[in-house]
This record gives sequence, structure tokens and C-alpha cells, in this order.
Amino acid sequence: MTMWMVRAGSGGLLFDSFKENNLVAIGWNELGDLERFEDRDQLTGKIREVWPDYHPQKATMAAGCLYRLRTEIADDHYVLTYNPARRKYAIGRVTGPYKFDQSLAERYGDYFFHTRPVEWLGEINRDDLTTSSKNSLGAISTLFLVPPEVEKNVLDVHQGIVPDEPEKIVSEIEDQALLEDIEARSFEFTKDQIVRLEWDKMQELVAGLLRAMGYKTKVSPAGPDRGKDIIASPDGFGFEDPRIVVEVKHRTDQIGADAIRSFVGGRHPNDKGLYVSTGGFSKDARYEADRANIPVTLMGIDDLVESVIEYYERLDMDTQRMLPLKRFYWPIG
Repeated sequence: MTMWMVRAGSGGLLFDSFKENNLVAIGWNELGDLERFEDRDQLTGKIREVWPDYHPQKATMAAGCLYRLRTEIADDHYVLTYNPARRKYAIGRVTGPYKFDQSLAERYGDYFFHTRPVEWLGEINRDDLTTSSKNSLGAISTLFLVPPEVEKNVLDVHQGIVPDEPEKIVSEIEDQALLEDIEARSFEFTKDQIVRLEWDKMQELVAGLLRAMGYKTKVSPAGPDRGKDIIASPDGFGFEDPRIVVEVKHRTDQIGADAIRSFVGGRHPNDKGLYVSTGGFSKDARYEADRANIPVTLMGIDDLVESVIEYYERLDMDTQRMLPLKRFYWPIG
């Protein structure tokens, strides 16, 4: 069998309406009857015409949802919809073809016109599902295909087969794995954003990071900088120790030993060196830094991301605007 998840509007607003009218439905009503579109590309083009502010990816996703509702969902396919307030999923079976039904507006307003008729079979509690199923069904798409293993779990629960106690242990492991996956994705997405910065913005990001650590900074203007892009110190002029001299290289290739020797050669005896390279460092470059006559720290892209995340709340507003990040909370108990 095949199962689809169809969201009942924001916050499950239309959950009861779906059940009362024996249907599932989605919006984008301004498109009219979908039968007039020959294929998904034509539908996508119309969406971009009606909603010119849509990002291309958003238009493609909307077209995908509408195309699936009209064409890919078949009679006897299962459907799910969710009421987050009650933490209940309604399970049903599709009983007929797509219909553009404007008559519903008289009772429910312009919420949903693109419909498929459904025979509702019952409801299940979200808490009875496995963690992996709950995670899968938490996707934000308006309409999506439910993976086979999640479908089986849903139908088992509907038939009264609820995971036993060992499943709770598995769920805890899955919870931890999901958190680690989200953390890893967040780290990589943050890295992607930093790598896309222009060179001058990268320099400003590093300067902002040093200010968040308690230093005052002086950023060199564009042009020959004689091996220093930023000077960081307690007073901002480099008169007070520690005086940190920073070189920022925004590139894809590794920094070699020659660059490190050149950087170290222009430093004063009491200087501290920070060399930032988004392309990383060769083994010989790290050897040169270790044997330098002044303390030199090499910061690759991963080190930079870790430091930005650690000090993000202390970054000034100008620096945060270059790299907008959002804090989120995860239950740990």
C-alpha cells in the first residue's frame, strides 16, 4: 500500500473540516482547476506567475504538492492528517479522483479547493508511534509520501499493535541520533554560509569574533597589508599586550609553509599570530607554526565555525547580520 501525509492547514486548523467533509485538501486556490495544466512544469510556471515573490524552490515545492494531489495519489491509497492540539493522526483511504471544489467556501472560507475524497478509518495517538516515525511525520511539507516503515508503524498502531518497552530504549537512542544529526547539519549549514561570504565580509566576521572575545580591533583597508588584515588588542591600537596580528585568507586551496614563514617573519617579538584560512593548512604549514618564534594559532574553517557558534550571542549586531543564526532548544530528559 501507499500512504500520504496531508497537512490540515496551519496548526491543524482544518482537521475537523477534513473529517466532516470526508476529504483532504490543499490551497493555492488562485490557480483554479488543476486539470487544465498538462504537466508539472506548466503548473510551476503558473505558480511563479501568480506569486512572483516565491523563491524558485518554493514554487517547485508547491507545484509538487499540487501535482501529487491531482495525479499521483490513487484510489485506495492511505492518507494521514494531524491535529497537533490533540496529538492525534486521522487515518483514511482515498475513494475518488481530484476535484476543484469551490462550494466549500460557503462554510469554511477560502481554505481549500483542491480536494480528494476520503473515507476516514479512525485516529491514533502520536505518542504510540516510534520516535523515527514521529520524526518522519514532522516534515513541514504540505503533502508528502510516507516512508514504508512509517506506514507500517502507523497501520500497526491503528490495529492496536503498540511498540513495547524495549522500543522506548530504541527511541531514546534514535532521539540522540537525531539530535546529533541536526547538530551536524547545523554546523555544515553554518559553514556553507561562511564560505559564501565575500573576502571583505570574512575579514569583518573574524574581527567581530575577536571583539566578542573582548578585544578591540583595527581592520586594514583594502590593498597591501604587509601580512596583517586585523590588529586586535585590549586598547585597539596594538600598544597594550596581547597584540594579536591576524591574517585572513578566504580561498579553497591550502595554505603552505612559505605563507606561514612570511607571516611570522614580519612579526614583533611580543606579537601573537592568528592565521585564518577557509582552505585549511598543509602539514608543513602546521609544522612551521609549531616551530615559530612567536605563538601562532592556525584557524581552519571548522575552527572558525566552532568559535562563531560559541561566541555568537556576544557578536555585535553588524556581525550577526552578516551571518544570521537562530537558537533552538531540544529536550534532553
